[in-house]
Amino acid sequence: MGTVSLWWDGWDTLARVVVVGTLGYAWIVGVLRVTGPRNMAKMTPFDFVLTVTLGSAFGRVLTAQDVSITTALVAFSLLVALQWAMAAARRRWSAFGRLVSTGPVLLFHDGEVVEASMRRHRFTGSDLHSAARENGYGSLQDVAAVVLQADGTFAVIGRDARGDGSSLAPVTVPRG
Repeated sequence: MGTVSLWWDGWDTLARVVVVGTLGYAWIVGVLRVTGPRNMAKMTPFDFVLTVTLGSAFGRVLTAQDVSITTALVAFSLLVALQWAMAAARRRWSAFGRLVSTGPVLLFHDGEVVEASMRRHRFTGSDLHSAARENGYGSLQDVAAVVLQADGTFAVIGRDARGDGSSLAPVTVPRG
């Protein structure tokens, strides 16, 4: 095996990166397109894992001389298929979904900070005020609820938009 030059490895190496990079990129885009917008929605922890592992695998494929394009495409497909299977299992079996997913968590409700939720998720009152401002509220007095969504974003429900509150029914409040 030859040595790797710091400045130049030759045209073959560059051509391989262009071909493998182009094919790999097109394959990933195609697979994500076929599996639907679920993988492109706001990122849950599982979506984050998919993104990181796809990026890592893609980076390895681009720079490794010993990984065939077929192996790379199978690896990319496997990662997306595992993500799809995980989403299908969460949808089909609620117990599995509760085991592997975090649901929405109530942080503020009817003028009261939910201290157990705030402590568990390491938020401060300043975070609540920031969420209110980002959603156009000048005061928490105008807010009926602040919910930490599964993707890490805040949902802020104004008092005037609360309705019957049914969208708060699946929201959890940690104990203690």
